[in-house]
Amino acid sequence: MDSLLLNEMEVRVLGALVEKETATPEYYPLSLHALTAACNQKSNREPVMSLDEDTVHDALDTLRAKGLTLDISGGDNRVHKYAHRLSEVFNFDRREQAVLCVLMLRGPQTLGELRGRTERLHTFESLDEVESTLGRLAERTPSLVKKLARRPGEKEARFAHLLSGDVEISEQAPVPAPRSSPLEARIAQLESDLADLKRQFQDFRKSFE
Repeated sequence: MDSLLLNEMEVRVLGALVEKETATPEYYPLSLHALTAACNQKSNREPVMSLDEDTVHDALDTLRAKGLTLDISGGDNRVHKYAHRLSEVFNFDRREQAVLCVLMLRGPQTLGELRGRTERLHTFESLDEVESTLGRLAERTPSLVKKLARRPGEKEARFAHLLSGDVEISEQAPVPAPRSSPLEARIAQLESDLADLKRQFQDFRKSFE
């Protein structure tokens, strides 16, 4: 497992590939341009990053060396496209993959946050189902998720992935994030989807140049 420990950029790239495979399967696998944009989304990302294509390409190279991504080219694919192999390497089911994807893209999450934020990837019927999925990931050898102790000011425990190694728990009280209304969240999602469509169209045009 030590050979599969991921850095911050690798986590973001892998998480973005996993998300787009399920959320927008018609545009998957992703070109380097589309993948970079997915890594840098301002919605559904914590923290928001600003990676360039060279950095994303380097992360893809190291992920491919670890057996976690594929470079798909040749045949009908004039543009290099990239796919993940997370489920094959770890033998995940859709529930486990959805939970881990959100933890990779958004950092530590409560049970309620995970249930709401995995909706586009998998529909959990209850918090108990989310918790049992986390339990299976935690029981792996080595563990892939960890329950964090509640910090001052927190009402619920959060869970974090361990793909980058153990997680240090800060004793500092978290700064409350500004809450967005359902309308604002929906607008942010529509803007993200529109940006994806624009990027895919640009890639489509490039394939004929």
